[in-house]
Parts: sequence; C-alpha cells; structure tokens
Amino acid sequence: MSLRPILETRAAQPHIEGAGVKLHRAFGFQDPSELDPFLLFDDFRNERPEDYLRGFPWHPHRGIETITYVLAGSVEHGDSLGNTGTLGAGDVQWMTAGSGILHQEMPSGNAKGQMHGFQLWGNLPASQKMTAPRYQDVKGTEIPEVIDDDGTRVKVIVGGFWGKRGLVDGIAADPQYLDVYVPAGVRKTLPVDTYRRAFAYVFEGEAAFADASAPQGVLLEKEVAGQEVNIRDLSGDRTLVRFGTGDAITVQAGPEGVRFLLISGAPINEPVAWHGPIVMNTQAELQQAFRDLRNGTFIKPAH
Repeated sequence: MSLRPILETRAAQPHIEGAGVKLHRAFGFQDPSELDPFLLFDDFRNERPEDYLRGFPWHPHRGIETITYVLAGSVEHGDSLGNTGTLGAGDVQWMTAGSGILHQEMPSGNAKGQMHGFQLWGNLPASQKMTAPRYQDVKGTEIPEVIDDDGTRVKVIVGGFWGKRGLVDGIAADPQYLDVYVPAGVRKTLPVDTYRRAFAYVFEGEAAFADASAPQGVLLEKEVAGQEVNIRDLSGDRTLVRFGTGDAITVQAGPEGVRFLLISGAPINEPVAWHGPIVMNTQAELQQAFRDLRNGTFIKPAH
C-alpha cells in the first residue's frame, strides 16, 4: 500500500454566487490542472434564509457536469428542456450539461431555516462536450451505505467502494464520490485508485490526515484532561485536503469524530478554455458558445 502524500490543505473562502447566495468556495477559477478532472467545489451551507433564498436564477452551462449533493433543506430545479424537480435532504443530482442547457436552482430551508449542500463541477473531455444533456437524480434513501465494525460509515454516491456501487453511472471522469464518517479517535485507511486525482473536504468535526512522510498539521501545545501535551493541529470544518499520488489515504478522527467528502477522478489532460459556466477546449469554441447564446442557438435540438 502506498499512502498518498498531502500536497496542501486550505480553508474554503467566503464567496457570493448566483443572485446573492453566500457560500464557501474550496477551489475554482484557478489552475484547472490541479484537480483535473474537477474544476470547482462550492459549499453552500447557510443557517439564515436571507443568505440563500435568492438562489441561482436562469444561467447556461456547456462542456461540464455539475454534481449537487443536498444535506439539509431542498433545491428546486428547472431547465430549458422542461425538466423540473426537487432535491431533498440526502439527495444527489448529476447533471451532464454537454452541448448546452439553461437551468435554475432555487434553494429552500428546512424547518430550522437551514440550507446545506455542495456543488462540484466536473470537466468533460473534448469527445463528450457536445453530447446531449442528461440528468441522473438519486434519492438519499437509494444511496448505498457501508458500515464497518469500528463504526466508520461510507455513503457511496458515485463509483465503487467496499463492495457497494453508487447508482450514478456513465460519467466521463469515472469518479468516486464518497461521504465518509469516522468516529472519535478512530484511525482509518481508505483505498483510492492510484491513477485518480483526489481530495477530501471536511465539513463536520476534525481530523488529522496522515502524510506519506510525516503527520500533517502544526505541532501545538494543548491542555488535555489537565495535562499539557503536544498534538498536531487538526483539519476542521470547511478544509480542503489535496492529495498526491498513491493508492490510499489515512485519517485519524478528532475527539468528536469527522465527516468529510472523499472525491477522486481520472484526469482528462486536455486544454481548458473557461469563462463562467462554460468550459471548452479552445478559445474559438468558447467564443462560439457565447455567439450561440446571443443568437438563440445555444440549446441544440435532440437527435
């Protein structure tokens, strides 16, 4: 087993998107080769309705896939093809924009006013950028879950893990998307395919992710049970951990346990021409997409 080194840890940054939705962006609109095939990751967890109710009104996408995972509240969506629906707590939507789609996503809170969820953008290879758009919606109750003897729980949203397979299929990057909970104090090693780019995103509790060469985190002196001890600072809520190559990651859960997303995918290794919600391979293709938007030819007829 080859433990993946940690290339960096960084905190998600506050950002405003859509019509004024407050969120935290872990990565996006920077070097697209860093986490190829993934382009952007947003954490839109809010406790106040005024921070999210204006939502994400009508906007285009071409050349990518968007993956929305709802933890609390709901998201109503509609598109230019006449599709409508609602994602509830625990539900996942994988949208392949392909040749182009116009859609909107309007969040609502739960009984406590909470709206929690994530959106990930995945790139499409040149050969699939102009394919017909499609949706794959999966209810939370349909997502396979594996529970290990030590209490570790893994929801298999996409890909295969520990003998279970997620229901979303036919995705260009052949991704693995896992929602992982490790109980307090438990040390767990999780396999990740050697040839995938991988990252973790912590969203509950905290943990130390072991490095191939040394433990991660700043060595701090803290008081535990009345004793001064040296421990390493843990990666906590809204922390992105980007891994190097290897076939496994190891995580040591903190005193309240940890919950994180573990996401990996096969790199596409193609040129990226990117502006806003449209991602192509060349500037000429990008300019054509915006001409299509202006000319009313962005939505392609179904074949």
